Amino acid sequence: MKHSLSLSAAIVAIAIAAPAAAKPAAGPAGATSPQAAAAAMDAASTRAAQTVAKMTVDEKTVLTHGIMPLPFVENGPPIPAEAVPGAGYVPGIPRLAIPALTESDASLGVAYVGGLRKDGATGLPSGVAQAASWNPEVLRSGGAMIGSEARAKGFNVLLAGGTNLMRDPRNGRTFEYLSEDPLLSGMLVGAAISGIQSNHIISTIKHYALNGQETARQFVDSRISESAARESDLLAFQIGIEQGQPGSVMCSYNQINGHHGCDNDWTLNQVLKRDWRWKGFVMSDWGALTGLDNALHGLDQQSGAQLDKAVWLGEPLKDAAAKDPAYAARRDDMNRRVLTAIYATGLDRNPVAPGGKIDFAKNGDVAEEAAKQGIVLLRNTDGALPLAKSAKRIAVIGGYADGGVLSGGGSSQVQGEGGPVASIPVVSDSPFAALMAQNFQRSSPMKAIKAQAPNAVVTFRDGRYIAEAVEQAKQADVAIVFATQWATEGLDQPDLSLPNGQDALIAAVAAANPHTIVVLETGGPVMMPWLDKTAAVIEAWFPGARGGPAIASVLFGETNPGGHLPITFPASLADLPRPHLDGSDTLEPNFMGGPPTPDAKLSADYTVEGSDVGYRWNARTGHKALFPFGFGLSYTSFASSGLAVAGTAASLTVKNTGQRAGAAVAQVYLVSRGGKASQRLVGFRRVELAPGASQKLSMAIDPRLLADWTNDGWSMPAGSYSFASGSDAEHLGPVVTVRMPGKTWKD
Repeated sequence: MKHSLSLSAAIVAIAIAAPAAAKPAAGPAGATSPQAAAAAMDAASTRAAQTVAKMTVDEKTVLTHGIMPLPFVENGPPIPAEAVPGAGYVPGIPRLAIPALTESDASLGVAYVGGLRKDGATGLPSGVAQAASWNPEVLRSGGAMIGSEARAKGFNVLLAGGTNLMRDPRNGRTFEYLSEDPLLSGMLVGAAISGIQSNHIISTIKHYALNGQETARQFVDSRISESAARESDLLAFQIGIEQGQPGSVMCSYNQINGHHGCDNDWTLNQVLKRDWRWKGFVMSDWGALTGLDNALHGLDQQSGAQLDKAVWLGEPLKDAAAKDPAYAARRDDMNRRVLTAIYATGLDRNPVAPGGKIDFAKNGDVAEEAAKQGIVLLRNTDGALPLAKSAKRIAVIGGYADGGVLSGGGSSQVQGEGGPVASIPVVSDSPFAALMAQNFQRSSPMKAIKAQAPNAVVTFRDGRYIAEAVEQAKQADVAIVFATQWATEGLDQPDLSLPNGQDALIAAVAAANPHTIVVLETGGPVMMPWLDKTAAVIEAWFPGARGGPAIASVLFGETNPGGHLPITFPASLADLPRPHLDGSDTLEPNFMGGPPTPDAKLSADYTVEGSDVGYRWNARTGHKALFPFGFGLSYTSFASSGLAVAGTAASLTVKNTGQRAGAAVAQVYLVSRGGKASQRLVGFRRVELAPGASQKLSMAIDPRLLADWTNDGWSMPAGSYSFASGSDAEHLGPVVTVRMPGKTWKD
């Protein structure tokens, strides 16, 4: 028996293996395997200890804190001449050949910081868009590209590696993160970190951990059991750290079971440093410290210190170390960890300097390929797509599609040379308001559509007036509506509707022209009350520096869409574990501020779903998604067969049964254990296939995905384990059941 896989075009297939035994594909120049990177960390730690022994008392508080070198930070210290305008600056120690740390936000490219540097950078598609490729090489190539541009601009530490699982699709930073699944997120972020650090610079992984919403982000308390955390969000970070070996972990603003993320002995000391044996350094998020004792609880470096109430990891740390052996030992360990990251990445031997050349054309190709692989075809009735280039009249409506493509706001905002083509400011007295503007990158979908259909009459209406848009749609062979849902750090979405009356616009245009195509540029899932009236829908996310050509390439069939959803699109807010977003009705948005009052409290109860995030919650409750995790259509068709599981190795055969080349994304799920339903992604692989071609795929299954966290370790009970492959989490093929021996082990 065979079942359909609707999939698409790609370039490189990656075997998904257990992190401890992964064999990564060849990456960018300078990239190393996880094992080699871990060995480099070990060797660097030994060298770092030798350097710490040579440091003076005063030198031991140089690397433990830094500033935010931006002119709009109030009451800040003078900005050193050698600091590059960006997120952070930590001075070096020339006597010991320790370089300064110059830091930039860089999840999606070197951050624009409101244009203060008067330069541009190549913007990758949003994190969720890259994850929709289900292709680690897309993330690795993107990371390598960002790292190369960072070097050219004089940065040697990148605040990248967003890994938080998407527990709530209304989270304003959903667009920055990757997925709702720990295996997918961990493997992809590990590849991105490896790509960045191939440039001999440090990458973070962030925001550790359970940073699930922006509302009250400075004090919301994420409540969850240890077992559920270990099996979900923490596992995503663990796999990412194993695969990428980041030099730094950035701790989060929120509380975790009553203790702030940067003041959390459990997550920082016990889990990260003891259990995972990670040797890099923990930097704070900007303005996230609560006091000097954060150092005893695992924090190694205070970032953007002028945003905190005091520079606790400066003179106060020096004074405490002079009086208390615990602080003295901790201070030495803090320095050793920072130096370990510097030495392991070769940052000291490969200095960066501003003014380097950037090949924006070449780097734009990387961004465009990522966008093409991440675009998801959600609906395609009667072969509405790909569009025929013989169309005589095309109406393009809405979304600023005549000018550019939307990008997400906040610290990750990236813009190219010349800045945004359009910018809608946020009216706020916050000095950070410039980072939150609604900006459009200079990549016009309309221009790209005209290039694809040079003989067509292509008209544009901005969609402000529905009657005007409807009139244009009636006169056209096809109407393409671009709909946007802006998202930004600092703000959550109140719901999953399209803002500014766009749902009504789409419904009216679709009623006027049955050949209506909807292109979504969103930060995450949206509801689609108009879905059944449309001919086709594609999810383009925030598609980056070359988003216009990437979208047009998919619309006209030059690219066979191959993206698959890395996050569930829910059918209703009522289906979520928390239908009401915690704090959204009582708290005002506050981008960088702390609690509105010293005693303000808010909890996000993650004990509801525990480790069953996203598609696993739906499987537990019986909810059906609007579009499930893993979903994605194609212009060709695929069938899978022959799923076999032996021990912790799975194999199956995928065949392209259609008429076009495309890329299959095979997905293997655990569906029950011991006769009890328990859905979990345990393997995935993306592979390109010509028409009629087939390939047998092999995947190693990480045993942690089959186990429970119990009694301070992993426990995999003996018994029957059932697996199925599928085109997404809700459309699975025949079940294969095997018996496995039980075992327990520590991390």
